Amino acid sequence: MLKIGDIEMKNPVVLAPMAGVCNSAFRLTVKEFGAGLVYAEMVSDKGIVYKNEKTLNMLYIDEREKPLSLQIFGGEKESLVEAAKFVDKNTNADIIDINMGCPVPKITKVDAGAKWLLDPNKIYDMVAAVVDAVEKPVTVKMRIGWDEEHIYAVQNAQAVERAGGSAVAIHGRTRYQMYEGKANWDIIREVKQSVNIPVIGNGDVETPQDAKRMLDETGVDGVMIGRAALGNPWMIYRTVKYLETGELLGEPSAREKIDVCILHLDRLIALKNENIAVREMRKHAAWYLKGIRGNAKVRNAINECNTRDELVTLLYNFVEEVEQKEQSQSQAV
Repeated sequence: MLKIGDIEMKNPVVLAPMAGVCNSAFRLTVKEFGAGLVYAEMVSDKGIVYKNEKTLNMLYIDEREKPLSLQIFGGEKESLVEAAKFVDKNTNADIIDINMGCPVPKITKVDAGAKWLLDPNKIYDMVAAVVDAVEKPVTVKMRIGWDEEHIYAVQNAQAVERAGGSAVAIHGRTRYQMYEGKANWDIIREVKQSVNIPVIGNGDVETPQDAKRMLDETGVDGVMIGRAALGNPWMIYRTVKYLETGELLGEPSAREKIDVCILHLDRLIALKNENIAVREMRKHAAWYLKGIRGNAKVRNAINECNTRDELVTLLYNFVEEVEQKEQSQSQAV
């Protein structure tokens, strides 16, 4: 069973922290599909320290999402510690996670995210300072290395453990790979074998069978699902069920997908107001439509929607078309 500090998860299936995606509306929807643990999208330590309104809004957690890990990033010890203390005392997060995996230049340029992967001593120093300053368990999410020549995954994970970190999540790609190429599960296994704290594996888990294979092949304590859950919280549900019973459940119908898409939209509206929510929901709606035949035309039309009513009408009209086609095809058979 996955246990981080004294927080026990009901299963080992974990939602990855995806920037621009993992707000409370999305996390709660995924949680209801059975995730053992959800991560919030990364939040800037400086934004927290300077009480930036947009940043502080990102710290909102619905009680129904718990247990939840709130992720912060930064490159300087002082501001990272201050931000962690704020999260510790002023949010209902269960776990504080430090981002050491984000590969984008605007993050690495300020010595944050994946930049830490080059220096196990810095990792020890930063994590130890945060652990000392807070009461909640502290974890780290990292990549296996900076590039092929600089893979210090084992040393970095050991530094996290030595510093008092309660768990480490490891994405099997280097910073140089970004989100391309294949994730290296062998290095994830090496990390698991080199530390005594829980390890969560991440990278190339696209089906429930992949999740089981990762657990079996690497020995990790938890399996993290990211892009495969976009527009597809059923991936979480199907994975949990497959790991528990060995049964592979079917895919949702078009109507089921759109029903959950609208639920997600309404939660986003409650969180951010209709105008912002509808614009943000465009990419999500396109993800929900993935795999439904004939979706190209409606995916283009989504980008013209500015209100909830427009988006809902468009999506349900499309579903009715799909159902009518399916009905006439089955009658023809």
